[in-house]
Formats: sequence, structure tokens, C-alpha cells
Amino acid sequence: MKLKPLQDRVLVKRLEEEGKTKGGIIIPDSAKEKPQRGEIIAAGPGKADKDGKSIKLAVKKGDTVLFNKYAGTEIKVDGAEFLIMREDDILAIID
Repeated sequence: MKLKPLQDRVLVKRLEEEGKTKGGIIIPDSAKEKPQRGEIIAAGPGKADKDGKSIKLAVKKGDTVLFNKYAGTEIKVDGAEFLIMREDDILAIID
């Protein structure tokens, strides 16, 4: 796959959520929401400020992140689903 995000955009692959609660109840697919966690697959170089200097992104390839529920644009590349979103839509980096 040759896909490189521009400016402050990142390419994210959603991570699958657990299909069972802590109490052992299995959640059917129809009741599951789309996960809000994902892994950064690729990141752009950063956004330019008003002086033309590049502002480096706080996230990097391989980071696991938490993002807004309706963040990004869904795309399909080679049969796999990804999200392209701005760094502003990312809420936190998960360690």
C-alpha cells in the first residue's frame, strides 16, 4: 500500500473491541458500536504555521490512539478499512 497522508492528517486502522463484557455477556454484532481506538498506520509531515514552518505531529506511526466517535473519513484500500483524520480529532495516545 502506498498511501501517505498530507499535512496534519493520519491514517488509522480501527482496533476491534472485545465481544464480551467483564461479566461474560456476549455482545451481538448488531449492538456493537464502531470502536474509538485505533493504530496509526501512517502520519503526514505536519501542518505549516503562518510563517511557513512545519509543526511536527504529536503522534507517530505505531501509536495506539483514542479518537472522536464520528472522526475522519472512512476509506478502503486493498480490501482493508481505514480512517483518514486530522490530528485534532485524536483525543489521546494510549500507552
